[in-house]
Amino acid sequence: CIGRSDRACIRDLLSQKGRSVSDAELDQLIKRKARAYEQMLDQMEQLPIYPDLADFIVQLRRTPVKLAVVSGALRSEVEAVLRRINLLDIFDVIVAGDDINVSKPEPDGYLLAVQRLQEKFPDAHILAESCLAIEDTFAGIEAAKRAKIPVVGIAHSYPFHMMQRVANWAVDYFTDLELDRLGLMLPPPIEPTT
Repeated sequence: CIGRSDRACIRDLLSQKGRSVSDAELDQLIKRKARAYEQMLDQMEQLPIYPDLADFIVQLRRTPVKLAVVSGALRSEVEAVLRRINLLDIFDVIVAGDDINVSKPEPDGYLLAVQRLQEKFPDAHILAESCLAIEDTFAGIEAAKRAKIPVVGIAHSYPFHMMQRVANWAVDYFTDLELDRLGLMLPPPIEPTT
């Protein structure tokens, strides 16, 4: 289920057990899972996010690049996590599992993110081919590639050598993503005035 939406994952898990559910029953299961997830988040003092992720995203925000999240998780879950790590307002677009009807590896989430970026920034002439996806699952990498988006594989969920086989580029950690190699130059730091 890693990298897939709750809807697809729960349906597949039940199917493997020979069970089927109606859409209404599936919606109820997803709501129960979301409540349990949010309760778990509330009990955590600190969220287990990838090392240096927040710093990397803040650095990216200092560049002219537009930022989007494409996740199979529910919007409420994505926003709760981003809010807790103080990154919610950094992203220009969020596409969540409840925005689309299919799950990764289908490209729909990425295509919707590109469309929303194009609508929000019409003068930027954003094309899928000019975007870069950063993914840590095979389903996510395949979804980005099917959307014609080059993709960097981060070796968090799977080993580096496996990411290297499927992504356009692979790294072990977010800090290994060199912004200048991506063609993104950070603006010079603002010097304090005395």
